[in-house]
Amino acid sequence: MKSTSATSAQETPLLEIAVVGHTNTGKTSLIRTLLRSTRFGQVEDAAGTTRHVERATLFAGDESVLNLHDTPGIEDVYALQDRLHLIATRNKRSTPSELLEKFVASTPLNDPLEQEAKVIRQVLRSDVLLYVIDVREPVLEKYLIEIEILGKAMKPMIPIFNFTAAHRAELDLWRKKLAAFNIYASLELDTVAFAFEAEKRLYQKIQSLLEVHYNRLQRLIDHRAGVWNQLCKSAARRIAGLIVTAACYRVDAGEMQSETDTSPAATKLQNFIRQTEQRCLTDLLKMFNFTDKDIELQNIPVQNGYWQLDLFAPGVLKAYGLDIGSAALKGAAAGAGIDLMVGGLSLGAASILGAIAGTGWSTYKRYGREIQAKLRGTQWLCADDSTLQLLYLRQHELLDKLMNRGHAACHTEQVGGQPERDRLPEDWQQIIDVLRQNPAWGSLSGEHLNDAQYGGIEKRLVDALLKIPPH
Repeated sequence: MKSTSATSAQETPLLEIAVVGHTNTGKTSLIRTLLRSTRFGQVEDAAGTTRHVERATLFAGDESVLNLHDTPGIEDVYALQDRLHLIATRNKRSTPSELLEKFVASTPLNDPLEQEAKVIRQVLRSDVLLYVIDVREPVLEKYLIEIEILGKAMKPMIPIFNFTAAHRAELDLWRKKLAAFNIYASLELDTVAFAFEAEKRLYQKIQSLLEVHYNRLQRLIDHRAGVWNQLCKSAARRIAGLIVTAACYRVDAGEMQSETDTSPAATKLQNFIRQTEQRCLTDLLKMFNFTDKDIELQNIPVQNGYWQLDLFAPGVLKAYGLDIGSAALKGAAAGAGIDLMVGGLSLGAASILGAIAGTGWSTYKRYGREIQAKLRGTQWLCADDSTLQLLYLRQHELLDKLMNRGHAACHTEQVGGQPERDRLPEDWQQIIDVLRQNPAWGSLSGEHLNDAQYGGIEKRLVDALLKIPPH
């Protein structure tokens, strides 16, 4: 037996939405943003890129909710206005929507207004119109005529303001002009600077206009909110995993040559950190459905899936405002020699034997490898504080950009200013100290995932990355 909601969802036809507007305002870009995909349609900085009506479907899990129809841009609104006026003089008793239907029926293929007929045909078939406006454009007469013609279809219309990030004055002017048409239910949804809350408000506005689709749209809102929150959390956990792996990794230092050590141990450490960060970068791009061709970030440029700026290149630490004066960073090592820690205490051989006797098998099981190495006089090389800070800051910056980048963005993202050290978690040093005390957490076995202390460390890192205030 089918549930009532499932039955009603089948009985109610899918919501049909026409994305309309002048040429090159960002109609295809809007659909790409809603689909979270760069693969729909064609986006170019040129007029008339879309030549045919294309359809995409949005789902809430397995349930199809609505169809988005990408329409060609209206290119010659004055000729369209004249044609409709001519039809009106011959059909004086026709309603405005009937005039549009007659225009569609009387416009043959290869007619100069063939593109406009495609748009009007889809408008008449749709339940609601999303009118995309590039606020960078002045409010010209042709746009107002366009809005007036689309209004003849007697369909709910929601203006979508695009490219709003740095054009607030222009946006205010557009709002005033639309008010003259009694259009107030507009929305800012920048297809380049993405914000999930703006997408959510879009569905809520449609809910207020079309009550029959309210429940289905609510399921879409709830589903997409859950997916988005889980995506951001998964990405933050991936970065936390990078920090854990990097902080826990250590190499037998052997004979340290100097403060600017370039020994095999230092090279091994560097390569491990580079490769670990690279895997994290690749995973993050895949999670957000981007590739290195879609995102080029100033200060953290990506090419062919790799950072162009090497983590250990001269000047990188300085660019991030980090300490470049520590002995371990004067050369290529970018590592720190550490005394092995048991329970947070630096121990000599006698103290180690006492610790084993005092705490028993549990301590030895956890730190046995370090204890044995300490008794043999082994020294370890691990990533130093500045290297770990740089790893965190770079990934934090990338995460911010991925979370706020629309899938229609084609430009080079400009990162404003240098990342600040105060973006580190407040208890950063404590986190790193605990990680260094638990080198086994860096293993691939996954046993540590059920460790309560590890869970607390991961949560603190994730909350800091997602800017969730501590409870």
